[in-house]
Amino acid sequence: MKLILASASPWRKKILAKSGIEFEVQESGYEEHMGLPLPPPALARHLALGKALMVAKQHQDAVVLGADTFAVFRGKLLGKPHGKARAIQMLTALSGKTHTLITGFAIVDSKTGRTFTKTVATRVKMRKLSPTEIVAYVRTGESLKNAGGYAIQGKGEKLIASIVGDSNNVAGLPLAAVKKELAKFGVRV
Repeated sequence: MKLILASASPWRKKILAKSGIEFEVQESGYEEHMGLPLPPPALARHLALGKALMVAKQHQDAVVLGADTFAVFRGKLLGKPHGKARAIQMLTALSGKTHTLITGFAIVDSKTGRTFTKTVATRVKMRKLSPTEIVAYVRTGESLKNAGGYAIQGKGEKLIASIVGDSNNVAGLPLAAVKKELAKFGVRV
């Protein structure tokens, strides 16, 4: 089965490529609505499925993988900050504390219409960061494009004290769980 990753994320592409699975990449263009009245795990699955379905509509015989990741801290969603001031706010709030990174992933078989969704959560404790460290990190530009305002797979790795769970999930794709489910869709893993 042809596998298509419905994502513009370079991190998801790298994680999946390291697995040795053959795939193509197609950005979904799906409009994410973070304000939907759903609990975080359900929202992550909903957004991932929306992305996968959008790409699946354009293919007759493919398996499409979509994913969406965000941080949850004290019951609030932390998506991409999209601005330096918001990134500084996020990192200041997370400094010295534990939060959860949630990735919802969805698999769609465009031929049969079969779908599967799952959520994977990983607990991340951030080091106690000084205001100077936070500003210096935000200046790297990494924080603007990543949920929670940091990229563990980049310079943001230095901000982390500990991780409980799948570290690939923090980067946007829980590879072990994804491979297990892709195999059930006939993808050679």
